[in-house]
Amino acid sequence: MSNVLGICGSPVRDGSTDILVREVLRGAASKGAATDYIFLNDLQIMPCQACGKSPEKEYCFFRDDMDAVYEAFDRCDAIVVGSPVYFDSVSAQTKLFIDRTNCFRALTPDGPEKFAFRIARKRRGVIILVGGEREKLEPARRVIGGFFVWAGITPTDFLAFSYDGFEKGTVASDAATLSKAFAAGIALIGP
Repeated sequence: MSNVLGICGSPVRDGSTDILVREVLRGAASKGAATDYIFLNDLQIMPCQACGKSPEKEYCFFRDDMDAVYEAFDRCDAIVVGSPVYFDSVSAQTKLFIDRTNCFRALTPDGPEKFAFRIARKRRGVIILVGGEREKLEPARRVIGGFFVWAGITPTDFLAFSYDGFEKGTVASDAATLSKAFAAGIALIGP
């Protein structure tokens, strides 16, 4: 059975980003996948301190709520990362999470690569962005896309919900976008 991890980087529970991440998970669950969901705004995560050290067994030296995220990542076969777009980038919550995954690769100054990949299996992933015009979402997509490269995640879909208002959860009335999110969850599991 596949396990899909949903990461919501919005500070707004039941907002459009939250709804879309959950809808992708619902699609994956419809194909028999187990799902985990993390609402980053609920967690206490210390910012990366660029210590440059490579922990032997654990991902990071800091003990905080990121430990549960690392454990969920270890369990998952696929991941969904959703973020609202603020000032052409991902939310602070999403960036904090991404920065703390720096330790997915360990520094190896004497090896052929500067960073050795610490994650044995490859995963698939979906990127979700909620914000203004689709053309203006590219910088934020590159941030999550860079994380996907760093963590060995192959993107299977990019969902964008263009919205420039402040009403909470407006995607809930957009049947076409919800349908795309559900289908992305099904595709994430594969044939």
